[in-house]
Order: sequence, then structure tokens, then C-alpha cells
Amino acid sequence: EVQKLNQQLEEKNGEIQQMINQPPYEKEREILRLQKSLAEREKAQATSDVLCRSLTDETHQLQRKLASTAEMCQHLAKCLEEKQRKEKGNSDERIPTERSNQVFLLLLYNETSLQALICNLQDENRMLKQKVSHV
Repeated sequence: EVQKLNQQLEEKNGEIQQMINQPPYEKEREILRLQKSLAEREKAQATSDVLCRSLTDETHQLQRKLASTAEMCQHLAKCLEEKQRKEKGNSDERIPTERSNQVFLLLLYNETSLQALICNLQDENRMLKQKVSHV
């Protein structure tokens, strides 16, 4: 391990010596190349930051929408159950009717699809953050 690190150190020292021995115009060219590379990386970083913020905002918006949809579906299911109880004369109705099953399935479908969308956005957000950290 130490030999490997010493070898890498020698290689870097060799590169430094080459840079020192280069004519001034080549040093200037290398500096310009490095500055251009840095500017490109900063631009990519800024773009990634904007995308991450956008995805985060969209994720929060979808979570709020999911919560309100779930709340609305629960409210509708309660209203439907109350209406059915009133129609049946408050009879023993512990088994859900076909209509309440439909409402429940609709709620489950909406919640599942929104959760899948949120998971996809979170995965994309995580990948962008990894790219940003790599850059």
C-alpha cells in the first residue's frame, strides 16, 4: 500500500516537474483549460441544483395532493356509509357494500399511483444528487 502511494506521489511529482518545465504559453493554455473545465462544472452544478429543487418542490406538492385526495376519499366513504345506513334503516351493516368497495379501491389506486410517482421522483432526485456530488 505504501509503495503504491509512493509510486503515485512520484508520478504526481513528475507531472508537476513537467508543468514547471513547460514554456509559459503552455502553462497559460493549461490554466485556461482548467478554468474552462471549472466553469463547465460550476454550470452543471447550478443546473443540477435547480433540477433538485424543482423535483423536491414537485415531490412536496404531490405529497400534499395525495394527502388531500386521501382525506377526500375517506370523507366520501364516510358519507356513503352514512347514506347507506340511513337508507337501510340503521340495519346491521358491517360488511361493506359494492359501492363502498369501489370507493375504497379508487382510494387505494390513487394512493398507490401517487406513491409510485413520488418514489420515482425521489429516485431521480437521489440520482441527480449523486451526479452532483460526483461532479
